[in-house]
Amino acid sequence: MKQRSRTVWVALLVFVATLAAVLLVLNFSTGEKKLDQRLDRLYGSSSPQFERTMGSLLGPGIIGGNQVKELLNGSEIFPSMLQAIRQAQHSITFETYIYWSGDIGLAFADALAERAQKGVKVHVLLDWIGSAKMEDALLERMRSSGVQVLKFHKPHWYNLGRMNNRTHRKLLVADGKIGFTGGVGIAPNWTGKAQDPDHWRDTHFRIEGPVVAQMQSTFMDNWLKVTGEVLHGEPYFPALMPNGTSNAQMFSSSPSGGSDSMRLMYHMVLTAAERSIDLSMAYFVPDELSSKVLQDALRRGVRLRLITPGEFTDTETVAAASRATWGPLLAAGAEIYQYQPTMYHCKVMIIDDRIVSVGSTNFDNRSFSLNDEANLNIYDEAFAKRQTYIFEQDLTQAKRVSLADWEARPLKEKLAERLASLLEAQL
Repeated sequence: MKQRSRTVWVALLVFVATLAAVLLVLNFSTGEKKLDQRLDRLYGSSSPQFERTMGSLLGPGIIGGNQVKELLNGSEIFPSMLQAIRQAQHSITFETYIYWSGDIGLAFADALAERAQKGVKVHVLLDWIGSAKMEDALLERMRSSGVQVLKFHKPHWYNLGRMNNRTHRKLLVADGKIGFTGGVGIAPNWTGKAQDPDHWRDTHFRIEGPVVAQMQSTFMDNWLKVTGEVLHGEPYFPALMPNGTSNAQMFSSSPSGGSDSMRLMYHMVLTAAERSIDLSMAYFVPDELSSKVLQDALRRGVRLRLITPGEFTDTETVAAASRATWGPLLAAGAEIYQYQPTMYHCKVMIIDDRIVSVGSTNFDNRSFSLNDEANLNIYDEAFAKRQTYIFEQDLTQAKRVSLADWEARPLKEKLAERLASLLEAQL
């Protein structure tokens, strides 16, 4: 009898271990063939063919008549977002990765709850992991007022294989007319003016015009996945008149709907670069293919400047894995800078003072293959030049890293980078 009991326990342990291994493999894989072919460079960013390709091959289409305004740091970002929420009359859709407790989290919960009590249709989609530091009282405050609040990929027995797929998208749309996207999370770290290490440097963007419908559609993509509910009609998709002069498109990616599409979009824009590439990247861990795309640009004479976090970072593992990739880029002529005052959380790509891509996407495998991401691509030289000016203002508070600096880093640091690089596929 004891032998049978022991055999049953051994079999059970083997089953549990096998199940855990299967779930681990599923979570560490997108289930899709990884993009492994480099692009031929057939045209530059100034060619009409470039925009035709971006709007046709990758889609959705590029549409005109938009106005995009940058908002710098929490002192500009949060008042603008809260104003749009408080003035909404018909609908609010809000999807975010980070939502933590604190004064700013309470301010958003109160504003969303107040609108729901006034009859506005309010839908909030939070990532299950990203909102782990959110008090239940904030959720109850919203739900009791009529806000529909749901969690993306909250663990259930039937979706354990997808726990590593998070929504990293940052989207707010008010009345289907005013949109916001960028890098900001709803947490105390993003408040203030980036004045010290407790207040981070970030940029968000306010958008009006026809492209807001594409932003709304991107929200609906994940809302439908989580709820099965189709939100449509005039409260969500009103007629949108031109409100500016910028051409734009909202680009998104997801492991369930083409995880490599964001990587391909980045590669196509970088391959078309003619003069300059400016990257503001909170997390920069390029894989071998992405690094080669950047090196190819450098070899044809394109200037590459990168600003990434310095001493102050929220994840030293990612910072170490990032540093491990710098050697070939520095040797090819890249200018790499580390932001000094505080954590640098911006996610902005500027090409040739002509095209700007802004949103939630980082330059790493997690954004390119594992997370749900969304970026707004703006085709407007005046807007691009303004973002270049902001980029260069950040450069004044960043320290350049030379190839000699990189080669002379301590052995301890090199070993830490080597270990961190083993996790590159998950970073």
